[in-house]
Amino acid sequence: MSALWSVGAGLLLLLLWVRHRGLEAVLVHHRWVFVCFFLLPLSILFDIYYQLRAWAVWRLHSAPRQHAQRVRHIQEQVREWKKEGSRRYMCTGRPGWLTVSLRVGKYKKTHKNIMINLMDVLEVDSERQIVRVEPLVSMGQLTAYLNPMGWTIPVVPELDDLTVGGLIMGTGIESSSHIYGLFQHTCVAYELVLADGSLVRCSPTENSDLFYAVPWSCGTLGFLVAAEIKMIPAKKYVKIHYQPVRGLQKICEKFTEESKKKENSFVEGLMYSLDEAVIMTGVLTDEAEQSKINKIGNYYKPWFFKHVEKYLKADRTGVEYIPSRHYYHRHTRSIFWELQDIIPFGNNPVFRYLFGWMVPPKISLLKLTQGEAIRKLYEQHHVVQDMLVPMKSLEKSIQTFHVDLNVYPIWLCPFILPNNPGMVHPKGNETELYVDIGAYGEPKSKQFEARASMRQMEKFVRSVHGFQMLYADCYMTREEFWDMFDGSLYHKLREQMNCKDAFPEVYDKICKAARH
Repeated sequence: MSALWSVGAGLLLLLLWVRHRGLEAVLVHHRWVFVCFFLLPLSILFDIYYQLRAWAVWRLHSAPRQHAQRVRHIQEQVREWKKEGSRRYMCTGRPGWLTVSLRVGKYKKTHKNIMINLMDVLEVDSERQIVRVEPLVSMGQLTAYLNPMGWTIPVVPELDDLTVGGLIMGTGIESSSHIYGLFQHTCVAYELVLADGSLVRCSPTENSDLFYAVPWSCGTLGFLVAAEIKMIPAKKYVKIHYQPVRGLQKICEKFTEESKKKENSFVEGLMYSLDEAVIMTGVLTDEAEQSKINKIGNYYKPWFFKHVEKYLKADRTGVEYIPSRHYYHRHTRSIFWELQDIIPFGNNPVFRYLFGWMVPPKISLLKLTQGEAIRKLYEQHHVVQDMLVPMKSLEKSIQTFHVDLNVYPIWLCPFILPNNPGMVHPKGNETELYVDIGAYGEPKSKQFEARASMRQMEKFVRSVHGFQMLYADCYMTREEFWDMFDGSLYHKLREQMNCKDAFPEVYDKICKAARH
């Protein structure tokens, strides 16, 4: 009872302090207080709800039976929109704060919201090695479902809360992408409800134009209701090799060399400065040296990027065996390295052992509670960007990132980009090796100014025939946007399927120049 009184008294004092300082001042200057005392417990409740729901669906096998009924409900909503005269664009009814993207989607308030409650794994076909899922299935949910069956998917993008729908309509990447490509390249079929309310299945051999146009379209061609994704056999561990490298030229050479090796199941680089990096390569295996097993996903373990930095500081190589699911979600607990700006002491051993089991806070809840002051602060003094550039332009690209942003660590992730139709493909006629350069944090460049600096970055990426991930802030004009992306197939299908009155163009949905 005395413990309860102590907790109650502590909360009362905290509320009095918040009242004295003002809620907005606390949220801006002491955000960790709000995150630790409110958002972390609330995030736990969110997780418990979704885990219980997934368990109930698995026990009752209700998902396959109810899927057709839910899809019919979506079709009915679209047909009702047509009866109303098609006066407004349509969009999904999922609240904007629930998405992992940091962008604030104001269109939700003016568009016709179509409710899409599709968040279940529908079928695992071991013979075809295909898993059929609904669009709101998350990566954490999917790996937890498949791994006990001995399966996984070829590309498991980081962060548990990323959804299949977001990774298809936007994009997704992981350190296995140098073999399998982007997330979209591991999908074999999509099912969509179109602007006329019809249900269509598309694949490379069935409605192929639609199949290749859907990725990167951000829900502007139809509503995704199911996807079929390739599966591969899962193994217990990833044998990971850590290699510190110094000197920008040597870093680029080593990273390119390892990215071309198909015997590497995974390739990843973390740059801690312009000329210091750790290149990691991994191989799936069922055997492990017990003394070298590192369950990095356990709540009390150091954040992964801090763990990797130890090899750089000690200037030594290393080999570890990480349980596969821990590896797939190795950056989740620290949201890559974004959490250090929110909870500065989050990697402290005392915090990890006492409260690490509650980390990370849900990105959706961080968005919901950030307020206008924090949103503007982040917009002007913080970057979250992924630029996809040809591997041959890696050194020049890193130098550009350093001059315009100067944000570290930088994430390097290679991927193979096939010459398929659609918005994103290599400039030539052949498959090409690309790299995702991820910058997340506060720029240290003295001349950084959000709009001007990002427009300079976007201009550079266009000049090397690269692409900007569309989850982040985009400052391009319409002409610049369609110079970066190939809109020929996309615009053709929007015309053919009468999308122009049903959905906004992708540029109008995601670019700041169009939204303001």
